[in-house]
Parts: sequence; C-alpha cells; structure tokens
Amino acid sequence: MKTPNSKSFHGLACIITICFVQMSLIQVPTGSIKGKVVSKEMGQAIVGSTLKLTDSRQKVFKIIKSTNLGEFEFENIPVGSYHLTVSKKGFKTYFKKDIQVKVDEPVNLMIKLGKAIETIAPELTVTDDLAEKEEVNTLSNDNKFDRGLGALGSGANYRKSYSGEFKSSYAYNDRQSESYQIIDENNYKLTTVSPLSTFSIDVDAASYSNMRRFIMMGQKAPIDAIRIEEMINYFSYDYQSPKNDQPFSITTEVGDCPWSQNKLVHIGLQGESIQKDNLPSSNLVFLLDVSGSMNNPDKLPLLKKSFKMLVNELNEKDRIAIVVYAGAAGMVLESTPASEKDKILEALDKLSAGGSTAGGAGIKLAYDIASENFIEGGNNRVILATDGDFNVGMNSDNDMQRLIEKKRESGVFLTCLGFGRGNLKDSKMELLADKGNGNYAYIDNLFEAKKVLVTEMGGTLVTIAKDVKIQVEFNPEIVDSYRLVGYENRLLNAEDFNDDTKDAGEIGSGHSVTALYEVVLKGEGQNTPSVDPLRYQNSTTKSDQNEMLTVKFRYKAPTGDVSQLIERHLKYEPEKTSDLSNNYMFSAAVAEFGMLLRNSDHKGDATFDHVLMLAQSSKGEDLNGYRAEFIRLVDLAKSIY
Repeated sequence: MKTPNSKSFHGLACIITICFVQMSLIQVPTGSIKGKVVSKEMGQAIVGSTLKLTDSRQKVFKIIKSTNLGEFEFENIPVGSYHLTVSKKGFKTYFKKDIQVKVDEPVNLMIKLGKAIETIAPELTVTDDLAEKEEVNTLSNDNKFDRGLGALGSGANYRKSYSGEFKSSYAYNDRQSESYQIIDENNYKLTTVSPLSTFSIDVDAASYSNMRRFIMMGQKAPIDAIRIEEMINYFSYDYQSPKNDQPFSITTEVGDCPWSQNKLVHIGLQGESIQKDNLPSSNLVFLLDVSGSMNNPDKLPLLKKSFKMLVNELNEKDRIAIVVYAGAAGMVLESTPASEKDKILEALDKLSAGGSTAGGAGIKLAYDIASENFIEGGNNRVILATDGDFNVGMNSDNDMQRLIEKKRESGVFLTCLGFGRGNLKDSKMELLADKGNGNYAYIDNLFEAKKVLVTEMGGTLVTIAKDVKIQVEFNPEIVDSYRLVGYENRLLNAEDFNDDTKDAGEIGSGHSVTALYEVVLKGEGQNTPSVDPLRYQNSTTKSDQNEMLTVKFRYKAPTGDVSQLIERHLKYEPEKTSDLSNNYMFSAAVAEFGMLLRNSDHKGDATFDHVLMLAQSSKGEDLNGYRAEFIRLVDLAKSIY
C-alpha cells in the first residue's frame, strides 16, 4: 500500500475545511412560538409570567417573561418538537407538550392561567391588644423591637411592641375591588343665570398614571378613574415664568374647539420654580403600608425602590423618619439626617408585608413624629404610601377626613402615593390628599417613581401656595353658555372664593396648572340649556373692549392665613384664534382623549385618530419623553376601545 505524501495530506485537509465552512453557512430551518398569557377567570393580561421552552429531551431552550400586555414570543427556534411551561405566582402552572415548530408557520397560543387555590404570604401577629385601639400609646424610647423581625424589624425605637411571630394565612386575591369617586360630568351653564365658575386648583396626576396602567394591561379603564383635569395636568407646559416677584404667571388663550363647533378657552397658571439647592430643609416622615395587601411586586417592592430614589436626592440638611403600619403602627426609624443614607436605606430594605391595615393609627403616629421634629420655615411633610386599603380601626372616609383636617392645622403637609392594582382605594387616597393640604400620585412603575420623586421632587414635596382657587366670570354679551372640562370634584360655591376659611388646593414648586372651558358664543348656541327670561337680573353694565371673561386667582402663602388676589381679563379677538400655541393644542388633545375614555356626552366629533394628529403636531420640546409616551398610549387605546 502506497503511503500518501505531505502534499496529499495538505490537499485533503483543505477539502475537509471547505466542506465544514460550507456546512456552517447552511441555515438551520427555524420557526417561532408567540401568543398571550391571560387569567382564566378574568381574561385580563398577566404581566411577568415565566415561560420556559424545552426540547423533546427536556433540555431548556430559552426562558422569557410576558410583557406588560401579557404577550410573549420565542424567535429563531430550530424546527422540531417542544414543551412549554408557564408559571406565575398566584396561578396554577400551565404545561403544554409536543408543540410542533415548522418553517414559516408561527405557532400562536392563547394561554389561560387558572387561579391557585391559595397563595401564602406572611402575616404579623400582634401580641397585645393595641391593634384594637384607635390611639397610639406613647411608650418610652427604651421599648425596642428585636432586629430582623420582618415587616417592622430594623432595630429602631418603637412606640408599640410586637412579637416576631409570623403566620402564613394571607391568601392573594387579584379580583377587582378598586374604589373610585363617582364623577357627574360638568354640563353647560347659561352665563345669564350662572356667570361665575369657581373651583379649587388641582395638580394631582394620579388619574393619568392609573389610566395608563389599565391601557398597558389591554383593558378599558373604569369611567370614574378618568379625571380629565389630572390627565391634562400630568404634563408640564411652556408657560412664561413669573415676573416682578410674583409667585405665579397667568396665560390665557381662546380658539376653535377641536371636537365641536364651539370655542375653547385655555387658562394656564405657572408657579415659581425653586432650584434644588435653594429648597428649604425637609422634615419628612415616610408612612408606609406593610399590611398583607401590599405583598405584591407592584406594591411594597416597588414602593421600596421608589423611596430609595427619593432618599438619594436629599442632602444633609434634610431629615427622615419611617413609620409603618400593619395590624398596628410603629416607628422603624427615628428622625435621621439624610446624610446617614446607609442607615435609612437599610431600614427600607428590611420592610416586608403582612397583617391587616391600621391606617388611622399610623397617620396619627406619623403626624406626631413630624410635629416633634418640626422645622420652622422648612418643608414638614408626611408621605403616605399605600394601596389605600384601610381595614382596621378608623376606616371610613368621614373618619379619615376629620382626622386629616385636624392634623393639617399643625403645619404638616401630606403627600399620598398609591401603589398596586386590584384593590386600590383611589377615592380614599384622593380625599386624604385634598384634606391634608397635599397632593396625590399613583406609582405604576419606576419611571413614574422617578418623575414624581426625582424629576419633579420640588413640585411634589415643596408647597409654594395653599388654598388656591380660581373664579371665572363670563360676559353674557359675548358668551352664551360654558362648560368646565373636568374638575368635577373640585367645584366650589361662588361665595367660597372670598372665604379664607374654605380649604382648596395646593401648588408645588414649578408646578403648572391648566384649565379648559368649552364655550358657546352668543347667538351660536343650538343645544345649550335654556330658562325663562329673568325679571330682575337685567344688567346695564357693558363690557370693556370685547372682554370675554375675567379670571381671578386667590392663594395663601404656605404658612399664611390671608389670601392674595390676582386678576386677568381675556378679550375675544376672532382674528387671532388661529394663532394658537402648542400648550393650547396639546392640552386639548389630552382633554379629547379623556372624553373618549369616558365616552363623554360632550365628546362631539372626537376620535382617537384626531387626538393622535393633534398631539403629534403639538408635541414640541419633549425632554423627558412624556408626550411621546402619551402618543403611543393613544395609539394603543385606539385598538382597545
């Protein structure tokens, strides 16, 4: 047998190499598996479920999570047979075997997860009878809670004593039991009968982020969850900054209403912005709900991450205390300089959920601690974070209202932050914020937490004016009738405007407030309300130079008791109604969107496509991307509604 020489071996090696290269260039046939995960009982999208795909030999191919809409997709899967396992806490595990993946034939699955019989979460056991009492007994600072005992275990001084015993008896339930205040939409009013429109300022934005949560889950939002003024005021507007030492600037515009044949009046109020380095010292008390209802990823875990963001924004002149409440209330961190960040962050890290909700006792304790550490001329504030599910002791809205009204006299302001879904008590959270000289935001994700607690920290935490009211007087010679868009639960009597004892809304540093009126000009009304002619109300007063309306603002300094008045007039000049700002157009787009979501009787010719066109054309400078997100949200809502 002849032995091959070295050249022959070299040639053979080259041939083999070429063959391997050619084989490697051959594409393996692939397909895909996609679909959606929903709950079997409710049909709603399940966010964050774990999907594990294995091949016929039980080798894991890939593990992914379902999106905010419950959707998923496995791409570039080699042709063959696969098994799919889907799991999510609180639901029965789903298993589907022998899924055949073929070329150019995507497998589409609708996966329905049934509820688990019971999902366990920890519950605190209170060893004394304090949970049944309304008052929080003040104990000595020597009464310490043992370290590492779950929901309340940070080793700080306590006002109550607990055991570290836990029970596994809290069953998770995601059925909708959320509560919202009923909104009776504003209708038209005749200027000859009701020329004055009076309401309290509102810069809360909870309705917008809460609405967004529903849309992102592929659901329609409850009608009463849509507060149009909060949607409008979620966004900042390019209003002129205050001048001449005034705390506010006022902007007015009038133009054609985008959804009807009427006119739309735009009123903008811009508050003075205080630079971060010039913010007053803060005495903050974090009042955190650690009850069993908070034992979900979008509640306590998100809460802890959100408050860590805020802690990292504070400086050495600020102080923080932490109060928690479950079956009863306790202090886990005494008032501590913000410079001791590690100590504060450690206290937050140790929080866990369990027990019922003694919210009334927690509020009392938080206000007591804020008063003990009161900073004259500073920002003294309780920040309440909860899903609003008060269910032990003081739990009626009326009881809570009386408590908060009494506590606000101390000069301590209140911020309410709502978390979670399923049992959000939106109506109660809004009420507490309104009566506590404060504001209310809903945190549905970390981006919203950053907006509220970092980007807009001054507006959220520092009040520049309280008891702010608006009163608009319409000229019946020009305006036949008018309708205030939104603010239904902020309406005041005309005489309340000059009454300094009447509580109203608050404005934070740099906040802007926007209000819209849809108006019918004299002689152009077709479907406006009517009454018989009034015998005694004929006026001989004539308007000056086509004044359409007069707008008045009243406000008090944060520690003041006497209000100040600002007054402006708006002329109706038809030739200028086409020269409208992006502020006007974008706020109108948001209002139109809100009316579509509410299926308003006044939506007129409104459509989602028109909202998109209007918003896209008036997006303007969008540094934080909030307006771009709005446009995407409208596009998504269009497919849902």
